[in-house]
Amino acid sequence: MKQLAALLFFSFTVCASAQQEVRLWEKGAPGFENLQEKEVFEGDAKLPSRFTVSHYPSLYVFPASKPTGVSMIVAPGGGHTQLVIGKEGYDIAKWLNGKGITAFVLKYRLAKAPNSKYSVAREVTEDTLRSIRLVRSRAKEWGLDPARIGFMGFSAGGEVAAIAETRFDAGNAGATDPVDRFSSRPDFSVVIYPGWQPGAITVPKNAPPAFLACADDDRSHVVTTVNFYLDLEKQGVSTEMHIYASGGHGFAMRETKLPVKSWPDRLLEWMTDKKLWKQQE
Repeated sequence: MKQLAALLFFSFTVCASAQQEVRLWEKGAPGFENLQEKEVFEGDAKLPSRFTVSHYPSLYVFPASKPTGVSMIVAPGGGHTQLVIGKEGYDIAKWLNGKGITAFVLKYRLAKAPNSKYSVAREVTEDTLRSIRLVRSRAKEWGLDPARIGFMGFSAGGEVAAIAETRFDAGNAGATDPVDRFSSRPDFSVVIYPGWQPGAITVPKNAPPAFLACADDDRSHVVTTVNFYLDLEKQGVSTEMHIYASGGHGFAMRETKLPVKSWPDRLLEWMTDKKLWKQQE
């Protein structure tokens, strides 16, 4: 059995080493199964650097070379008009890989792109929850711990992460689609300089632990971050928040001499404290 598990993970690593793209729904998203419109992107077709039109939600898979069993779904930002999937997706995934965390970069549909037929409340939420179900449904195949699946998002992707944090369900045991039988609740969430309209997010009491970070000179997003922290605290949800004096919006993991550069270290410390991750020997 151990040999079979090792073979399965080896096969996964080989096929995903080039960042395999896995569609969230093999036959197309519900209600859009017959859609044949083209996506618009920049860069390499196998790993585009930015999307301005997105119709086929998927995960780009970044397997860790020395996996710890922890996984993270990463939602890039872009104001729901584009996906800044290079800086706030692939770069983050490669850093996570270096920490033994298998990463999945989420390509979700764009609700505010010109002539978009999608909405955050419907299609983006469907993409978000489906991504968690899909990873959990294939956790054994991919060598992952189904109880240590995180969701991280930046800016508009921070709203996506907040959706994952608050709108999950236990799955439908009688669903025809086997993926829909799995829970869409992440085991922890990482919300970085998020933005959404007041009242758009309601926190349930059983929301998972959350880590929040932003910069104080990113005024509109710091307000969203602080309010989200207070809403989580009101429900008794274990939460850690870091507000850096400077950094602006969109700092992600870019090089800087400012203290905001250290937020990934604080994240790992928090994950260690919550027994979600352990430093590799």
